[in-house]
Amino acid sequence: MKKAQRIMARLPARAVAGRLGATAFLCSGLALTVAGARADSGSQVQLYGLIGTYVGSVKRSDTPQSTVLMGSGGLTTSFWGIGGKEDLGGGVSAIFALESFFQPQNGALGRSAADPFWSRNAYMGFKGDFGQLTFGRHRNPTYTAESYVNPFGSSTVFSPLVLQTFVTNYGSTIIGDTVWNNTAKYTTPDLKGFGATVIYGLGGVAGSPGVGNLGVHLNYQGHGLTAVLSGQRVRYTAAGPVGAQYAYLAGAAYDFKLVTLYGAWAMTSDVSTPTGSHTYEAGLSIPFSPADFLLAEWARTKRSGPTQATNSLRNTASLGYDHLLSKRTDIYAIYSYDKLSAHPTGNTFAVGIRHTF
Repeated sequence: MKKAQRIMARLPARAVAGRLGATAFLCSGLALTVAGARADSGSQVQLYGLIGTYVGSVKRSDTPQSTVLMGSGGLTTSFWGIGGKEDLGGGVSAIFALESFFQPQNGALGRSAADPFWSRNAYMGFKGDFGQLTFGRHRNPTYTAESYVNPFGSSTVFSPLVLQTFVTNYGSTIIGDTVWNNTAKYTTPDLKGFGATVIYGLGGVAGSPGVGNLGVHLNYQGHGLTAVLSGQRVRYTAAGPVGAQYAYLAGAAYDFKLVTLYGAWAMTSDVSTPTGSHTYEAGLSIPFSPADFLLAEWARTKRSGPTQATNSLRNTASLGYDHLLSKRTDIYAIYSYDKLSAHPTGNTFAVGIRHTF
């Protein structure tokens, strides 16, 4: 329950069938694990997650017609997870997390059929006064940093900053997923609000030990200010030689009590093509009451490259109203505008609900 409350605190509102047997088996195993953990005071296991869905009319600038649909997630992608730790003594604990995205509108696991079973996080490691060191599949810290500096958080449906940098249908200036495989991740302890994360992904390509991802991330939270600075290198293999993209993010949010203001800048540079991009984002969150929030955000991305086809300008904006029904449940209504150069305007209207557990 405490983990679910921490998840809600980071949300912007504060601001199948084939796998069913496997899921039932895992849940049964979890029940036995929790029972065993209670007998061992040094171990803790939690079941937690978030479920959300929305209904809307969706149209991007580069699509000819709107689509009326029921979508998965919305403000936050639906997921469930099992996490735990064991006290090893000396202030050190062994920790793990196994988390899976799912689609509540149809019961399917993953964000799509391409996702693995544990699609959100799947890692184990150690935590202590030295910080946290884990190994496995991790959420990309650049994506996490973006969620701190825009009012729509980690939304891959409504946040203009996230849409333009990570969502393929909107151009995804940053190469790679919001989750990285085969990675080692180290996070420093909190140092008076300052923190740092380093993540490295082993390439796993025979004869090419240098094919791997690398990210360095700095953050600060305190006195109403949140600030992030991130840099990452993604190497990839295609038909030709190994390519590499460098991506950078700088952003901040400041809570003035009457309004929280957000701003971010991101750029990418592909040294192989060569192509690049610059993204600018601004947003705000206004609390009308402890349970009611107005959210607004705009992002602009200019892409450049050697040909006319690789040059474009995109403006995306979202306006939303979020109402908390309780500490763990909220409802919302959102309008999004999208305009890609040489294409007509796209308009999206949606209403949704979200619940943490």
